[in-house]
Amino acid sequence: MPENSRILRVVILGAPNAGKSTLSNQLLGRKVFPVSKKVHTTRCQALGVLTEEETQVVILDTPGLINPNKQKRHNLELSLLKDPWKSMEDADLVLVLVDVSDKWTRGRLHPQVLECLSQFPQVPSVLVMNKVDCLKPKSVLLELTAALTEGVVGGKDLQVKQAWPASESRRAPGKSDPRASRGPQRLGWPHFQEIFMLSALQQEDVETLKQYLLAQAQPGPWEFHSEVLTSQTPQEICANIIREKLLEHLPQEVPYSVHQEMIMWEEDPSGRLVILQNLLVAKESHLRMLIGQNGQVVSQLAQEASEDLENVFLRDVQLRLSVKLLR
Repeated sequence: MPENSRILRVVILGAPNAGKSTLSNQLLGRKVFPVSKKVHTTRCQALGVLTEEETQVVILDTPGLINPNKQKRHNLELSLLKDPWKSMEDADLVLVLVDVSDKWTRGRLHPQVLECLSQFPQVPSVLVMNKVDCLKPKSVLLELTAALTEGVVGGKDLQVKQAWPASESRRAPGKSDPRASRGPQRLGWPHFQEIFMLSALQQEDVETLKQYLLAQAQPGPWEFHSEVLTSQTPQEICANIIREKLLEHLPQEVPYSVHQEMIMWEEDPSGRLVILQNLLVAKESHLRMLIGQNGQVVSQLAQEASEDLENVFLRDVQLRLSVKLLR
């Protein structure tokens, strides 16, 4: 650790599937967190560590914010409720990620995100509008910006004319909006310091955000060695990548019911990492689905996960997956 070390703890908040893990991976430059089109790929809080020269940025990749009803309905871990809130207690900065390609949710901040921001108003916040490459026409971005910020960024009014749908008899919310004191009815947050518009899949866009984060770091001791990339153990990274493949290849709720059991984790004489994991399911129909015709599904899962693991660990990986019925 250098004498003039700097540190920044960043929390990424957003609705499920907003692209938090994709953005985290791009900021880190390596695939550390699992990514899937299905919701709740990230099941618990995990840290990513970005270190450049004397500056370290600790990124807390949180589960998508959900309410207790959804947690019970989908039988999800309690960590999905608690981790995002717990992360805010140690945060120096919060990135609020919004998927602007989702026309059903993009017009307002997620209610749990707003509640979280209201509970921790002392933590500086930045709005990150993700997947802007999917949005046409671009004029919609200006309207969304006005809605999500209540017309205020960095303490200054935005000069944007908002075209509200006729069904909404509200004017574009601004600094003097009387709704500002009624948190639950809010659509946006008027205390963002900055706005970034990007596609988390485009490295050029992410680089601008990365340089901003590095510049926000304050003098202080590092929390991790400069070579550390994540707080996850290698076994946790492996389990997460396999779960990502389960989410990609299995339909509907099936992947959420698969239990993973690590059986073997060792290095052979050539330096290759040999991994054996059991995939346990409760129903015979799920067993057949996971194995696939002539074992094609489980073989593809193992092949794709092996390739990702080799990129993470920078070594050859032999991954064997065994599907079993829970007894």
